[in-house]
Amino acid sequence: MKLNSTAILTLVLLTLMVGSGYLSSVFAYGIGREALKSVTKPDARPATKIKVRKPTSQKEGAVVMLKEQDILNTVKARIAGKGKKVRPQKVRKTTQSNNTVAPKAQLVAATEAPQPGFPISNTITGVTLSVTSARYAGGALVLKLDFKNKGDKTVRFLYSFMDITDDRGRALSANTEGLPEELPPDGNNTGTVSIPTALLDDVKSLSLQLTDYPDQQLQLRVANIPVVASIR
Repeated sequence: MKLNSTAILTLVLLTLMVGSGYLSSVFAYGIGREALKSVTKPDARPATKIKVRKPTSQKEGAVVMLKEQDILNTVKARIAGKGKKVRPQKVRKTTQSNNTVAPKAQLVAATEAPQPGFPISNTITGVTLSVTSARYAGGALVLKLDFKNKGDKTVRFLYSFMDITDDRGRALSANTEGLPEELPPDGNNTGTVSIPTALLDDVKSLSLQLTDYPDQQLQLRVANIPVVASIR
């Protein structure tokens, strides 16, 4: 009996398929086994769990006892500390009250006492210019000026027209602060004029002259402002 060639070919192919499948499974198993060699199974035995829990429970109990003692000590310390903090609070209140009183005393002390020979005034058509004091401060002689307008018109000033001369007729430069640019009827204002001390060597008196702007009808002049008494 002769075999058909087709049947022989089919048997050969089946044999090859089975062999290749077997070889593939063996190869895959070997690779997986090598990969899992470094993986270890966790220890989940009950005895191990008990051994681990006992030390932790003992430690927790000890910590709780310490915390309770610390809390008691802390509470006692805080109670004792509150009694100690009462006095500093009282001291702060008294110091604050003293600080509120101190500025009042300073204001009273800061009130300028009248200087001999002051004020020196000049009045023209109801407008009065007065030099109320002359004192040294910050390396300059500070003249305090007072303006009053008893007239019925507003008076305007431009202080570039103000002339200050010494007893020898020399013109002196000065800085002005707070002087009014205009003075309404029944108006009153004050300001200062500062003259550097370097310009006052051997100077005994000063003269100050100011005119209104733009009419220039008022010629307010204050003369014989003492300097030596202000310095000494």
